[in-house]
This record gives sequence, structure tokens and C-alpha cells, in this order.
Amino acid sequence: MMLNYDYPLYRPPSEADSLIFQVTLGCSYNKCSFCDMYRSKEYSERPWEDVKAEMDAMAKMLPHTKRIFLADGDALNLDTEYMQKIVRYSYEIFPELERVACYAMPMNVLKKTDTELKALRNSGLNMFYLGIESGSDIVLKKVTKGATAATIIRACKKAKDAGYTLSCMVILGLGGKTHSKEHIKGTAQVLSASAPHYVGALTLYLENGIKDEFLSKFGEPFIPVSDSESLDELEELVTQIDVKDPVIFRANHGSNAFTIKGTFPHDKQAMLEKISWMKQHPETARPVGLRGF
Repeated sequence: MMLNYDYPLYRPPSEADSLIFQVTLGCSYNKCSFCDMYRSKEYSERPWEDVKAEMDAMAKMLPHTKRIFLADGDALNLDTEYMQKIVRYSYEIFPELERVACYAMPMNVLKKTDTELKALRNSGLNMFYLGIESGSDIVLKKVTKGATAATIIRACKKAKDAGYTLSCMVILGLGGKTHSKEHIKGTAQVLSASAPHYVGALTLYLENGIKDEFLSKFGEPFIPVSDSESLDELEELVTQIDVKDPVIFRANHGSNAFTIKGTFPHDKQAMLEKISWMKQHPETARPVGLRGF
């Protein structure tokens, strides 16, 4: 038996080598105007018999699996007991398993009680990938994120308090030129308050399938930021992030015109110096990628 994926299938870049099981299909919210990942799917939860059959087959084929990612975008929306069953069974049949991770919307983290989150953590669910996108309530509303800065901070802290490794995403350019300053200021405030273990900064890229919806929901003319303005946003974001605990920061996604990486607070000045150099040498600094040459 092979894995019968319901495409499209997505996973974070850092889960490239992970074994992926689709325990849910699609996204129960599916209203973020900037995201077209699951627009072709209706949300559903896969029955245990189907999930177990695929896991059993893969345990025979890939017995040395060390990492598992539970897809689609909404695995944490599952009933806690069912999620525990899946996670526990993963460790039973993959003896070398070290980590089980999934996407986690802020609303799904907040819907779980502290007891439920800790129970899942004790079962072996280790890591959440949570989309912050922006820390500006104005921008969050315009892109129909279904969350506020305050609820995002609460969700991040709740996950960390329950013992999860937390990797968060933010999107440069999400507020356009009009809301650039408040977008970056709010995002830096959310990151400073929540201090995720990992932060990935992407740049807004609107797929054709959702572009019209995004522009319509935005509620006013959307003026995209240029690549140089995106670099300005990155500089302001790095400047304004203020954390004491280590935060591993990456802005090296293919959507970015310019890339940096480092760990706050130790590498903050070095990252700012690199950004300053890139501003002076923009053509030399551009990477190969979606926004590169």
C-alpha cells in the first residue's frame, strides 16, 4: 500500500525530510485572503482505519523514520483523544521517531484547554507551525485572518507554556505601502511578546486564484511594496524585535527578494549590518529564487 495523498499537499520547508500523513484534509477556516493552499478542498477528518492503514504500511517501508508531519492545515482541529491516538501510535510503530509536528492556527490552540495541550505534548506531539502573518489588527482584519494580535500572542504563549517548540511565519508586504509601518510595528510587537523559538519571514506573493479575492477583501486600493521597500520592512522588523530568549530568525524563503538569517538577540546587529550592505549592493545581494534573478 502506498500513501494515497489528496493533493495539493503542503508542509513547512523544514519538514522536507519528514514522513507526511494526512489526518485532515483542507482547512476548517479557509478564509485567509492571502492563502490559496486549500481552496480546492472541503475540510474533512480522515477516519482512524484509513490513517492506521497508511501508517502501518509506511512502518514496514520506512521503519527508520525520525520525523512525522501531520497534514493538512488543520490537524490540531481534531478531537484531542483522536489526535493522541494518532501520535501515540506513531511512536509505537516507528521506534526511531524523534518528532511529530503539525500546523496550528491560533484559534485551534486557544480552543484546546491547557490540560489537552499538555496531554498531546506528553503523547509526543512536539512542534507547532503557526502563522502570525501580521501583528497589526487593521491588516489582520483586511486579510481576513480570523485572529487579532492579542489572540495570536495568547496562542503562542499557551503553546510554549505547554512545552511545544513553536515556529511562526510573518509576511512582509502584507499591508501594502499604505499600512507598511503599522504592519511592521505590530508584527515586531507580537514577535517580541511571544518570542517563538523560530520565525520565518516570507514576502507576499498572490497566486492568480486568490488575487482578486485578496484585493476585494482588502477594502481599499492595495499598493504592493517594491523589493527595495520589502527590504526596508525587513530592516524595520529586525530593528524593532526585542527579545531576551533566543529566537532563530530566517528570511530566506524563495518569495524573498533578499535573504538574511541569524538568532536574536545575539545576531541582531550583524543582521542589520548585512541589510545595510544589501541596500548598498542590491543587484549583487539578490538570491536566485522566486523574487531573485
